[in-house]
Amino acid sequence: MSLSAASDQQVLSAASLERAAGLRRMKSVATGLLVALAVVFVIAFPLQEVHPAWGFVRAAAEGGMVGALADWFAVTALFRHPAGIPVPHTALIPRKKDQLGAALREFVQENFLDSDVAREKVAGLQVAHAAGGWLRQDANARRVAGEVATAARHTMAATDDEAVQRLLQQLMQKHMVEPDWSPTLAGVLDSVLAGRHHDKVVELVVNHTGDWVAAHPEMFIETVRRRSPEWSPDMVDRLLAERLHAETLKYLAGIRSDPDHEARRSVDDWLDRLVRDMREDPDTRASVERFKASLFADERLRGWASRAWTTLRGSLLDALADPASDLHRALVAALQDLGGRLQDDAEVRERVDGYAQRAAAYALSSYGPQLTGVIEETVERWDGEQTSRTLELLVGRDLQFIRINGSVVGALAGLAIHTLATLLF
Repeated sequence: MSLSAASDQQVLSAASLERAAGLRRMKSVATGLLVALAVVFVIAFPLQEVHPAWGFVRAAAEGGMVGALADWFAVTALFRHPAGIPVPHTALIPRKKDQLGAALREFVQENFLDSDVAREKVAGLQVAHAAGGWLRQDANARRVAGEVATAARHTMAATDDEAVQRLLQQLMQKHMVEPDWSPTLAGVLDSVLAGRHHDKVVELVVNHTGDWVAAHPEMFIETVRRRSPEWSPDMVDRLLAERLHAETLKYLAGIRSDPDHEARRSVDDWLDRLVRDMREDPDTRASVERFKASLFADERLRGWASRAWTTLRGSLLDALADPASDLHRALVAALQDLGGRLQDDAEVRERVDGYAQRAAAYALSSYGPQLTGVIEETVERWDGEQTSRTLELLVGRDLQFIRINGSVVGALAGLAIHTLATLLF
């Protein structure tokens, strides 16, 4: 098979073309040496009768040719049948490529993934400090934030909105509609009462009510006039209304100033009863459940939930992609803060390094065979010619030195044998 064929050249990469050129050069050198030895042999063979020295030259040339031919046969037999003759145990790589792939897989697995060096590398894996220093730089943090935005955009684009909405409805049904609200609400109200958080609500209502009453005395006058008898004098109605207005303000001021006011105690008692009823009274619990059912059965609420997902998705994507948005800047700041913690906080750094080491060890032990299996599967998919051509491009140039060395060693061996025979006989 000729490596210089035009069809092969078209599919070879630049690096493969360079290897092919080097292989052709070395083949030319090895073949040229064989031709030179043959020429010397042809010249020296008839002249050895003229002078004994030519016998040594003939022996060296003869031994060199034998060595060159033997090594040419050995090298060629790896990749194809020598001279196209199907000699047994030749064209080894095309015939044994599957076994070669399995051997390569085992070699990589045993000498790289399962080796002591790999285990030492994993045990000494320290990525936190380097990653922290990289993330701490503003340009890198912005780059990561941009990649996060891109990944989020592609993820959202691939998401089925209807499926997401169905999932949200299922989650709402499971976690909000199906559970009984009464015990939860009772617990919340109990915590509010224990912390006296409702006092602020009471004060807010009293303050606004007092301000409104103080600003609208005419409402009291008009109300008294409408409800008083026709024979009641207007002066009496006005005095009564003013008195009611003043007493109302006084009562509201008392609620505002007295933490133990009877109105505050009434609110406390009502809330206590409500908590107890939501826990114990079936009618109250049934009322809460009816309210919950009517709330989630409202089509307006369902429509709002659907629109909320679409609006929220668009807003998040726009904010992440906009470098000037608060969300994008917050993401960049969070990444830089993470980088600082990875560099400065020894506990965080050790924890991250531990995670990385365990993840790498798990990947090697769990997925190492699958990774090395790619080698075997790839070689199995190659045809014999492709495998032979690929390996010859990789190692064929060095194998040509075997032919050259065989010529030199054969010449020296032939010379030594001829010399020894001459001395002995």
